[in-house]
Amino acid sequence: MLTQKTIQRLGFLTLAATMAATRFGHCGTAWALPDASWAVFFVAGFYLASEWRWALPALLLEAVAIDFAAIHYYGVSDYCVTAAYWFIVPAYSLLWLGGAWLRRRYQRVPRDLGRLAVSLALSVSACFLLTEGSFYWLGDRILHASIAGWWSNFHAWYGYFMAVTAGYVGLAAIGHVAVTRHSPAAVHVRVR
Repeated sequence: MLTQKTIQRLGFLTLAATMAATRFGHCGTAWALPDASWAVFFVAGFYLASEWRWALPALLLEAVAIDFAAIHYYGVSDYCVTAAYWFIVPAYSLLWLGGAWLRRRYQRVPRDLGRLAVSLALSVSACFLLTEGSFYWLGDRILHASIAGWWSNFHAWYGYFMAVTAGYVGLAAIGHVAVTRHSPAAVHVRVR
């Protein structure tokens, strides 16, 4: 039987590999899945925040390293890399905190689904506001920035980022239920 530490290590490696496999393009293509980074940070917060606090900076470094490699070695556009790029640190941290908040309240009851929805919606919304807002207002890519332009940009992208993140987190939740349904001990990780 696997120990809790081994399960956490495998979980971290799975999340890191998922981000590495999907981060090269936000929207995905016929041959590549959409970016799972936001879901990775949320799910990592749920599983790792209580004992593996180092996982947050490790995942942040991984995200930056992937972006660097994608731009410098694989010809991905650097359009999104502006002075606002560094807002991903607090934005992704909010996703992590959303997952950690959910974990502290997790009770294996149907009401957890509502908590998941609220936590995910709030943390993704906050992450989107930080990343999209900082890019729009501070990124020097928009020539004539305006409230109407910002709202149009917000409206055009918010649903997409929410749907992609919710899709990945939904898959993780289904996997969680499938794995832990018959094993109560597997769910009760020490939470501080």
